[in-house]
Amino acid sequence: MTSTAVSTAVELVNAPLLYKGKVRELYDLGEHVLIVVTDRISAFDYVLDPPVPDKGNVLNQLSAFWFEQTAELMMNHVVHTDVDQLGDLIKDKEQLRNRIMVVHKAERIDIECVVRGYITGGGWRQYQESGEVNGIKLSEGMRKNEAFDTPIFTPAAKNDVGHDEDISFDTMKQMVGEEISLELQERSLKLYSFARDYCDKRGIILADCKFEFGILDGKVILIDEIFTPDSSRFWAKEKYELDIEIDSMDKEPVRSYLASSSWDKNSKPEPLPQEVVEETTRRYLDIYRRLTEV
Repeated sequence: MTSTAVSTAVELVNAPLLYKGKVRELYDLGEHVLIVVTDRISAFDYVLDPPVPDKGNVLNQLSAFWFEQTAELMMNHVVHTDVDQLGDLIKDKEQLRNRIMVVHKAERIDIECVVRGYITGGGWRQYQESGEVNGIKLSEGMRKNEAFDTPIFTPAAKNDVGHDEDISFDTMKQMVGEEISLELQERSLKLYSFARDYCDKRGIILADCKFEFGILDGKVILIDEIFTPDSSRFWAKEKYELDIEIDSMDKEPVRSYLASSSWDKNSKPEPLPQEVVEETTRRYLDIYRRLTEV
């Protein structure tokens, strides 16, 4: 991997920019879409400075790895990840090597499909308030970070402006129809179970994760990213405990730094200290190596 951070690819790609998200940039290649995964990092709804070296490489290569691993379970949108195939469309191939993915153009289903194997994060907050998660009534007396007997499916309505909205499965059926809802639920649970077992053998707990799906040629396919530190909550087995805030294998150093700083949370934070950036890079590289065994 490279240690040179990439904050944007706008000057490196000879194709129209379709969309610029917090981390990903999408470019129109006609029949296909080019996804470039930058090293930008966000927390608390702000894109922060500076970018984190190798973060985009890890996210892109992990997604490519998992798309290949799960191809027999679910069709996905990947065409290829070879920057050399793009020819003159890319001005500096080395800067974008390992961080591009060419994908089919699919019609996104506006549901974020979340699977939870453990009660933590937003699910724990819901449970504390109501004893439920996304309308699912849970047993009394559960403890933070406790594993569910069986994973639960907790969808959210996609919102490109602001936060996604947690919804019940019944609401999901009203939004996209019962047939697609049941298929997405079944596919999501199978994907989670596959990755949970894979991670378990490598000393990692997959606490929860989210998927996005689209329609291509009348069929449901897996799109966006899959089982990355930005779309999944990974815990090292040796750090697992009940009733605590477990240090997850992602951008936790950034969140912890901001939470303990004097930042007012109403404006963009000051640039991150170098040691926080370096520790965050180390976290992303660590989860990549542990999962892919590279």
